[in-house]
Amino acid sequence: MSGKYLLDTNIIVALFAGDGSVQEKLAGASRVFVPSIVLGELYYGARKSGQTEKNLARLEEFAASSAVTACDAGTAREYGIIKDQLRKKGRPIPENDIWIAAIVRQHDFVLVTRDNHFSEIEDLKTEKW
Repeated sequence: MSGKYLLDTNIIVALFAGDGSVQEKLAGASRVFVPSIVLGELYYGARKSGQTEKNLARLEEFAASSAVTACDAGTAREYGIIKDQLRKKGRPIPENDIWIAAIVRQHDFVLVTRDNHFSEIEDLKTEKW
């Protein structure tokens, strides 16, 4: 495997659940990043879970050992382009996923996800793990 991968929330959830295929792919990936938006979704999930403290501790450890990407003006520019393209197609997707896609396009990442709606976004590289 080569390239720069950005992990979607569902991939990290699968990793935390012990999904062997995700673990195997990650072991072979050279550069892996996590968007701050995904961390936010994971923190929310941990807070509403039945094991809040355990899940928060696991997430803190994961976040501390991850290369986290944040949004900036370039991300906002891509967001505007993507959201307008989706509007013109009449194919909206969740707001957080537009931000995630914007980071992917901005940095020429490959998005690792199990969500099919990302296929609505033009010029977005994706892989399903």
